[in-house]
Amino acid sequence: MKLKLLSVLVAASAATNAFAEDAEQKTWEVTSELGAIVTSGNTETTTLKGGIKVQHNLESWNNEYKLDGIYKEDEVDDANGNKVTQRTNEKYSISAQGNYKLNEEHSHLFIYGSHVSDYFGAYRSESVISAGYGLRLLNEKTMWLSAEIGPGYKYFEYPDDSTEVDENGNPLAGEFEGEVIALGKLDYNWQISDNARFTQLVAVEYGDTNTKTRSETALLAKINGSLQMKVAFNVTNNSDVADDKESTDTETSFTLVYSF
Repeated sequence: MKLKLLSVLVAASAATNAFAEDAEQKTWEVTSELGAIVTSGNTETTTLKGGIKVQHNLESWNNEYKLDGIYKEDEVDDANGNKVTQRTNEKYSISAQGNYKLNEEHSHLFIYGSHVSDYFGAYRSESVISAGYGLRLLNEKTMWLSAEIGPGYKYFEYPDDSTEVDENGNPLAGEFEGEVIALGKLDYNWQISDNARFTQLVAVEYGDTNTKTRSETALLAKINGSLQMKVAFNVTNNSDVADDKESTDTETSFTLVYSF
């Protein structure tokens, strides 16, 4: 009886270890995020926010692909005092990053590319390509902190209503410019409990024309094995914007996150 019980325990242990190894070696990991806010009555507002993140884990490479978007409509009064629906925010972004694993533990070389289309931002569109070095600075059981740094190049478009002018006084509305930039990123994760996780991301794109700083502070709470609720606060700051634009944009979001 004891021998039989021991055999069952060994078999269960082997199955558990095999399952853990399979989980660790999972090649594709996909996470989708979706949120919507619709209000009616005295004020009518519709906000849609969504995104998808794909991680591709290979022997020498860890690759990440992201697609995000937000769309918002508000009911406002026109010049005649009539209520009309007006688009007040629309932004889409896509990015891809490849991380090549180095022999040194938790270090990598990366290449990164992104494009942002923003109809109401300080810049109408921005495209970035960069490469550099990444290292995990903190690696504990329940938390870790990673950093990346490297040079890059940014190509951006001024919005059509921009009041910016060049050194000769010519308007820059709708014009494109490019410059060499330096990029830095800090990514912090804290697994508070089995059902709660805190994340903090800070990224800086430093250039002569403009320095852009992005921050996302988020708390994720697990609903079940695959579904989570996410509360996030995003801040984007541009050091140089037109006189009629705000230098800092903030966004608070409540979304559902599904992993498969």
